[in-house]
Amino acid sequence: MSHNTFGRVFRFTTWGESHGPALGVVIDGCPPGLPLTEADIQPFLDARKPGQSRYTTQRREADRVRIMSGVFEDDGGRQVTTGTPIHLMIENTDQRSKDYSQIARSYRPGHADYTYDAKYGIRDYRGGGRSSARETAARVAAGAVARLVIPEVSITAYVCELGGDAIDREAIAYEEIGKNPFFCPDISAATRWGEKVEAARKDGSSLGAVVECSAQGVPAGWGAPVYAKLDGELAAAMMSINATKGVEIGDGFAAARLTGEKNADAMSPGDDGKPVFASNHAGGTAGGISTGQPVVCRVAFKPTSSILTPVDSITSSGEATQVMTKGRHDPCVGIRGTPVVEAMMALVLADHKLLHRAQTG
Repeated sequence: MSHNTFGRVFRFTTWGESHGPALGVVIDGCPPGLPLTEADIQPFLDARKPGQSRYTTQRREADRVRIMSGVFEDDGGRQVTTGTPIHLMIENTDQRSKDYSQIARSYRPGHADYTYDAKYGIRDYRGGGRSSARETAARVAAGAVARLVIPEVSITAYVCELGGDAIDREAIAYEEIGKNPFFCPDISAATRWGEKVEAARKDGSSLGAVVECSAQGVPAGWGAPVYAKLDGELAAAMMSINATKGVEIGDGFAAARLTGEKNADAMSPGDDGKPVFASNHAGGTAGGISTGQPVVCRVAFKPTSSILTPVDSITSSGEATQVMTKGRHDPCVGIRGTPVVEAMMALVLADHKLLHRAQTG
């Protein structure tokens, strides 16, 4: 299987399957001398791990990360990166492969089961193997390391819409994001969403969601005007996350409904000689290069494909069947997708910071 690696200078390669003994990531291109311990990574994995509320899968994984290589003690006794590949490993401890025995020879509609089998002629039906959203734990671990490369940047992601019900942007309180199981900045919306997700779970169904992510502190100049556009690579990174079906940068599709003068992010002189922008319709990029404004994107997650409601499908031998997936699954995969979106933002920005430094000194 090709294409398990993402990035140009700051590169990461994920490995492992949902129901294998472990999964992990190898990070290459990380600068030396950055303080790094397992405690720097674990909080981000804790935010993503399953089983933390009744609104997510009840699979119980500690998701404890182990640093296997790439760090050593400096003269001051700190554990720092050495510039060599960093290998991070996360053991799987709560697999229930028997839950998938009924779909071993059937394809879940909306899942990668059929396409994976069509491409490789073999698939790991236990949770989807490499196609499982469990692979994103490795990305979150890598994202924690990427954040060390971009200390000037602050990244915040939150669910802004769930099951077609959007937050009230006038009621946003960012301090609420970590206080509810939905990563939601609108406490009223979080209350409504609890009822919606619970109803979907009882019905054997699932819901979609939209996650918004903003990176503050990105300086002007990161990115490139043609084939390494910052927004283009952000879009590719977000679309690589399991269950994503759409990405918007800035206003996204809404920009197509504006006039030129309304869409333009007007500039005026600032005291430091840099521009002051009147708006940020472009989402912090112009011509593929960062403007110095917050880099903003939104990611649409489809409803989880593994549901208890029977859906027409076929078997691997081409016979008609109906599929219902037993086991433990997220009724709304977009909820736990929030830390993954943050991680991919960090990974892209770290890569582009190093690319920028290589080009401009």
